[in-house]
Amino acid sequence: MADQQLSQLSVNDDDDVVDPWNVAGKSETGIDYDKLIKRFGSSKIDEELISRFEKVTGHKAHHLLKRGVFFSHRDMHSILNLHEAGKKFYLYTGRGPSSESMHLGHMIPFMFTKWLQDVFNVPLIIQLTDDEKALWRDIKIEDARQMAYNNAKDIIAIGFDLKNTFIFNDLDFIGQCPAFYQNMIRIQKCVTYNQVKGIFGFGDSDVIGKITFPSIEAAPAFSTSFPFIFDNKVLPCLVPCAIDQDPYFRMTRDVAARLKMPKPSLIHSSFLPALQGAQHKMSASDPNASIFLNDTPKQIKNKINKYAFSGGQATVEEHREKGGNTEVDISYKYLSFFLEDDDRLAEIKKQYESGQLLTGELKKIAIDTITPYIQQYQARRAAVSDDVMRRYFQLRKLDC
Repeated sequence: MADQQLSQLSVNDDDDVVDPWNVAGKSETGIDYDKLIKRFGSSKIDEELISRFEKVTGHKAHHLLKRGVFFSHRDMHSILNLHEAGKKFYLYTGRGPSSESMHLGHMIPFMFTKWLQDVFNVPLIIQLTDDEKALWRDIKIEDARQMAYNNAKDIIAIGFDLKNTFIFNDLDFIGQCPAFYQNMIRIQKCVTYNQVKGIFGFGDSDVIGKITFPSIEAAPAFSTSFPFIFDNKVLPCLVPCAIDQDPYFRMTRDVAARLKMPKPSLIHSSFLPALQGAQHKMSASDPNASIFLNDTPKQIKNKINKYAFSGGQATVEEHREKGGNTEVDISYKYLSFFLEDDDRLAEIKKQYESGQLLTGELKKIAIDTITPYIQQYQARRAAVSDDVMRRYFQLRKLDC
């Protein structure tokens, strides 16, 4: 499907709100992702693409891919063609640091990106947009930088290959790399103020930094922004990201042709919903809506038991008779993201929908699945020292 680029997407009153700063669904079942694909002009990930992915890579598809958590793409076939032909590309993803610790929802794109790096054995660029958070939120530049360093350690603990991963934060890096800034200017020259207003909805009262920021998120999608890594070679790029970041790359794909650079390919994830319901994604600004990566087992248990929206019935008797609704039940949704055993997940779904499994029992399964996952992660995070972090930030050539 053709990109809908450099123009304002038509949004009706009954459409879900999905943009880089706001996500809100109109239905208790959450975002209508099929409708969003049509609105954004991307392509649905179907069984044919998943089968081809497995054939080309020789790896079984990640459970997040098989279950439709990653559900949409732009030019993923081009990436598979490159790999099939033995040609290189690189991965680029990022994080806008807005809290001292990341939450479970932030893990989804990074978990999948690590798997992609392992499967394809390609370089990875990770951008920390601390400048964005200083512009959009009431955050001092010094605090935004510190959040970026803390979040960098969170990201490193996922297990990315040091030899093949470069991490940078905008507020420090851009002044060190003239080629990056030069590409920013090239991108800025290709996009008018009216166009950027149409894409991002900027208003007359927005600070001028917001108007230019999209060029900063676009620049890492061009390999020439990193001459110390790629020796000025022109390499294609694959961007794994949540679907709310797509507007940046619709713009990037349009200007790529004018800059004689490859259009970045994308693969989009859905959102891990907030504890209170699927209408909203997890948010770092609401501690009761999110499970953070530094939460204790007690906090995880209390949050799920107290706040996780239930798809069960009002009474045990009614639940036994009618069963639960996995389309809205948050505990089940979390299991669909973090329980890797397909057969076990299918059995839980069957038991809950039949009324055999009660809401409290389902919540316990979610707690018992998420708690050890976070505890194992926290052990890795504790091993990430300042020295280890600095090595990921060091300007160097990767294993291209």
